[in-house]
Amino acid sequence: MPAPTNPKKRALMPSSPLRRALRAAGHHLSPVVQVGKDGLTEAVLRQLHEALLAHELVKMKVGTESPEDRLEIADRLLAEDVQVAQVLGRTVLAYRRHPERPRFEPAPAGAAAERPEPKRAPRKGRRAPAREARPPARGKGQPAKGRRAPAKGTRPAARRPGPRAKRTRR
Repeated sequence: MPAPTNPKKRALMPSSPLRRALRAAGHHLSPVVQVGKDGLTEAVLRQLHEALLAHELVKMKVGTESPEDRLEIADRLLAEDVQVAQVLGRTVLAYRRHPERPRFEPAPAGAAAERPEPKRAPRKGRRAPAREARPPARGKGQPAKGRRAPAKGTRPAARRPGPRAKRTRR
């Protein structure tokens, strides 16, 4: 495939299943880092590195007053060892693989062997172990299983016709 002639039509990260997964996961993220009127300063880069260490995938918003173009910022991020998964409008999706617990890429073979498997808590909704089985106590005044007994001194509620029942005038 020939290289595109338009400089804005270039891929910053090679197309792969990883890039597709990053774009899908980044769709629901809110911008964490914002580039303002001073551009991509050392403070913004420091904030980006902290956010990447915490989240691994970060959405950046480039303000309209920024002196640098969004693609220039993406090129500077590539120089900072940050991969750019997507540039969409004034939003840049930045990614750096977490050194210990990667979410989107498999961990190296040696790292998985060193880390012990975490203990899992029991899932919610599981039944408790069955107690000794005994027949339900049903006497003369007890309702049938699964039904509630009407309160004393009340009449059962009259059934209303369903939505398709034919209604007649009285």
